[in-house]
Amino acid sequence: MDHLNYHHLRYFREVANDGNLTRTADRVNLSQSALSSQIRKLEERLGHPLFDRVGRQLVLTEVGRIVLDHADRIFGTGEELVATLLRTGAASPPFRVGALSTLSRNFQLNFLRPLLQAQNVEIILKSGGASVLFEALKSLALDVVLTTEPPPGAFGSDFTAHRIAEQTVGLHGAAHRLRHDTLRDLLEHEPLIVPTDSSIRTGFESLIARLGVTPRIAADVDDMAMVRLLAREDMGLAIAPSVVLADEIASGLIETATFDLDIVESFYAVTVRRNFPHPVIAELLRK
Repeated sequence: MDHLNYHHLRYFREVANDGNLTRTADRVNLSQSALSSQIRKLEERLGHPLFDRVGRQLVLTEVGRIVLDHADRIFGTGEELVATLLRTGAASPPFRVGALSTLSRNFQLNFLRPLLQAQNVEIILKSGGASVLFEALKSLALDVVLTTEPPPGAFGSDFTAHRIAEQTVGLHGAAHRLRHDTLRDLLEHEPLIVPTDSSIRTGFESLIARLGVTPRIAADVDDMAMVRLLAREDMGLAIAPSVVLADEIASGLIETATFDLDIVESFYAVTVRRNFPHPVIAELLRK
């Protein structure tokens, strides 16, 4: 099957928008017969008439309306492509964000809030494991990856890990679970909800080794949303940055222990070197 001739499609679109062959021929600097020939070839290629003649006007057939709708989208996309590469035009391409599946939803929301408030950028959010997300970023299928760990060197040197936030990790839970005089006493007697996030888990293992305690683990969780849910249900004390339980802490449902765990979690926005980065990236990294 022959490919569609886009020159024919463009001339059809011009005539369809004008509704008058003579006027369009003058505007595009073609003779009427040449323009008619272009339209006829497109009709032959598609196997359907595109216009009905009503007096001196050309009126789209049902197929003609379908073809015009597709033509508008095809050439509109081309115009967006040129505007993107020239950094002109008001419309922005979709902003494709990858987020580690274990990452706090509240943190993701805070990072994207300027775009949500602007309401002029479509956001496509994909969650998954680090290796899948970094591969997608490397292939330019994503504009940024949000994570708690910079990418390992195996992914190459084109990545840049921007540290955009740092949160102190604490113990959060129902008030009745926090009535202990020492951190050691609390860790020995209260069930704990521990994320498998590597940086937090490493810090936690160091903490209990330093204190010489054997804690009771109520749940090992690989999703911060589940850490939040289990803490809300009073299944134990959650070891997490406060941003994970920000709403519950603000409402008084959850309280934070006063003990310093000496654990800090960093949050990164990882980008890859490219000639035409998404225009909102610079704004988000400046905040």
